Formats: sequence, C-alpha cells, structure tokens
Amino acid sequence: MVDVAQAYDEGRTWFMGMELLVARGVLVPRPETELLGATAVAALRRWDLPAPRVIDMCCGAGNLGCAIAQGVPGAQVWASDLTDDCVAITRRNVARHGLAARISVCQGDLFDALSSLPLQGSIDLIVCNPPYISETRLKGDRAPLLDLEPREAFAAGPYGLSIHMRVVKDALTYLRPGGMLLFEIGLGQDRQVTTLLERSKGYQDVSVVANDQGEGRVVMAHAKT
Repeated sequence: MVDVAQAYDEGRTWFMGMELLVARGVLVPRPETELLGATAVAALRRWDLPAPRVIDMCCGAGNLGCAIAQGVPGAQVWASDLTDDCVAITRRNVARHGLAARISVCQGDLFDALSSLPLQGSIDLIVCNPPYISETRLKGDRAPLLDLEPREAFAAGPYGLSIHMRVVKDALTYLRPGGMLLFEIGLGQDRQVTTLLERSKGYQDVSVVANDQGEGRVVMAHAKT
C-alpha cells in the first residue's frame, strides 16, 4: 500500500521499477496499477510489432506511459490527461527518463486531447486507469481519499463507471481492428465493465485479469476485426 503523504513529501515514488516524480494535485501511482502496466507490456511483446502505437488515457503522473515505453523499446506513446498538474508532472517524468522522443503528452477531456492528431484507426493498444469510485462512496467510506489527493482522480459519477462508459465508446475511433483496450477497475466492477464492452458491439474477446488474490482488477478486449 502506497503512503501518499510520504510520496508527496519526498516528491517521488516507485512504479514498475521506475522512480517517478509526484506532486500534489496528481494521483500517486499505486502498486495495484502495476497489473495493468504488466498486462499491457506483455500484450505488446507478444505482438512483437516494430513500433506499436499506444495511448495512455487518464495518464495521471505518466506512470503507465513511461513503463510501457521503457518495457517496449519501439513503442510510440500518446499520454493524455485533463488537468494542468497531471500534464506537467507527466512531462517531467517523460524527460527524466529520456523518453521525450517516444512519448507525446497531450491535454484535454479524454480523446478530445488527441482529436487534432492523425491517430484514428491506427492505435494498437489503449491503456486507461480512470477514476472509478462512485460519488456516494466518496461521501462515505472512501472520503479519506480526498484528504490529500484530487477529487477528479477518483470521482466517476453515481456508479463509478462514467469514464469507462465514455472510453468504451470513443476508443473504437482510434483502435485499429484487433487493437486492445485495457482498463483498471475497482473491486467488484469486473462484471459491469465486461458488460459495457460486450453491449457496445464493437469489441470481442473480452476478458478479466485477476491479481494474486484472485480479484479482477483489469478488463481487456479487442476491437472487432
């Protein structure tokens, strides 16, 4: 479990073997998100493409984008987030690890940040660690999360799925046929997110990846071919 206060005080944390800068206003990367990063890297390595094209949506501190670029040396990554703080710290982490030639950092509301770029239909993999906590829980048992970290990193509407719903729809514009969409999910959300993907009719091979405790924490699917 990450010590958020300590990470902010020290200005850094570790994620998938990389020391990353963090700052207030940006979610501190969590160890549980390493499952999402490792799943994405493993998929790209299996494909063995010379220059896979990747989007890190809701990039936060840029931890997933940086880990994927480091783990898959040919990968070209577009990292995107809404807030000034996230974009600033992601750019610092990209520069710190010498990845500026392969990671472009964009700012905007989800895929709006990428709409002016020639990416549609060409992306091999989209990875997304979105906010996934309901407003009710943020007023209840999860309220302490907001003591140090920003609300926009957690709040996701009445059911905790508002961002998943938007990304499921809009990702299809960017993924190539057979390209992959991978989400981190909250505990107990695997069935809901799987249903979202299946009902969209645009995906196939929907599956859940469990952590070492047997809990589903990643949902992934391929764009239909």
